[in-house]
Amino acid sequence: MFKKILVANRGEIALRIQRACRELGVKAVMVYSEADRDAKYVRLAEEAVCIGPAPSNLSYLNMPAIISAAEVTDAEAIHPGYGFLSENADFAERVEKSGFQFIGPTPESIRIMGDKVSAKQAMIKAGVPCVPGSEGELPDDPVQIRRTAKAVGYPVIIKAAGGGGGRGMRVVHTEAALINAVAMTKAEAGAAFGNPAVYMEKFLQNPRHIEIQILADKHKNAVYLGERDCSMQRRHQKILEEAPAPGINRKLIERIGERCVAACKKIGYRGAGTFEFLYEDGEFYFIEMNTRVQVEHPVTEMVTGVDIVKTQIMVAAGEKLPFTQRDIVMRGHAIECRVNAEDPYKFVPSPGRITMWHAPGGPGVRVDSHIYTNYFVPPNYDSMVGKIIVHGDTREQAMARMRTALAETVVEGINTNIPLHRELMVDAKFMDGGTNIHYLEHWLEQHKR
Repeated sequence: MFKKILVANRGEIALRIQRACRELGVKAVMVYSEADRDAKYVRLAEEAVCIGPAPSNLSYLNMPAIISAAEVTDAEAIHPGYGFLSENADFAERVEKSGFQFIGPTPESIRIMGDKVSAKQAMIKAGVPCVPGSEGELPDDPVQIRRTAKAVGYPVIIKAAGGGGGRGMRVVHTEAALINAVAMTKAEAGAAFGNPAVYMEKFLQNPRHIEIQILADKHKNAVYLGERDCSMQRRHQKILEEAPAPGINRKLIERIGERCVAACKKIGYRGAGTFEFLYEDGEFYFIEMNTRVQVEHPVTEMVTGVDIVKTQIMVAAGEKLPFTQRDIVMRGHAIECRVNAEDPYKFVPSPGRITMWHAPGGPGVRVDSHIYTNYFVPPNYDSMVGKIIVHGDTREQAMARMRTALAETVVEGINTNIPLHRELMVDAKFMDGGTNIHYLEHWLEQHKR
């Protein structure tokens, strides 16, 4: 096991990794920007290094500063968390060339799965079902593009090969709009991701977003930890998640899980990863793989009892997975609500000083958050300030516990999206389970403030 790990992230995930390190008896070095000087995990740190001013490109995306911090503190490994540099293959490569262990997959795996075209080709080879679409990157020839769209069938969606986070995609309903849509998506992809390549897929009308969590070690062992339903989204950004996914046949989940495990073994994957699928009419279609820990990992931890972050660290240190597939049993139901510093209905960010923070408690309640009373939420980063997670024996009990937890939560001084979560927890369609990825946007349209 490592003696010291550098945590190359901020916010609640930095605190989550710091706690995992403490449990393992490993020292955690926290890095921070000038805007995060007063963060809880920095105050709790045994060692902390300022890596630059507030803007991400000068701090959390500054590779030389992060590697220098690891060098001066004698860290042995770097945990990238999620976001920032977590899925940057060049960063993973620089970390390992500098003599540190990257707590994540190999740079090669990140490259394969980070490019949506090569990821899809790898999954087809591994027998994982994919959304019908172009064989690979779309060519420049308009005739061939139209021919592909006709074969796939309208509506189609044009996606950036290097995209992610819901960006770099455009839905096309008619042939007349196709060529212009491809050109615009290519231009956006080149500007946003430095890669203008785009590909085409059938646009599924009312799918659910279901993902399979996997863990793999360096010894060719891999397991899947069941599934999560992440269909409650706005502009492709997840709002709340749950595990297991309501109303999906367990045998079908097992079959998809086994294929994901087989794919991991085929590409030599190590660490934590998530296979994301669209699910419609009883069929799963692979869309992408996230080669890092997910924001929503706690719901899987709650139903399986597996500590995903600790396992990431153990696997990176060369240990074998401490369990087999047979040991993974899902118990009960878990729900996670993301708490964002924003207007609950207009989604305008709401940075500022928190004048009062009271976290919920009680049976089956977990809060992952770095905020505290008098904490200043900086305007420079993502608006998420925490997550409320609950576990119950049944989905109904989990929902009841979440309603209680949300009622107990107090955040004053800034706006948060907690009022939205309170409404969703009593929404009849959500309570029935199985809403699709468009449901929340339609709901917001109907409940305009």
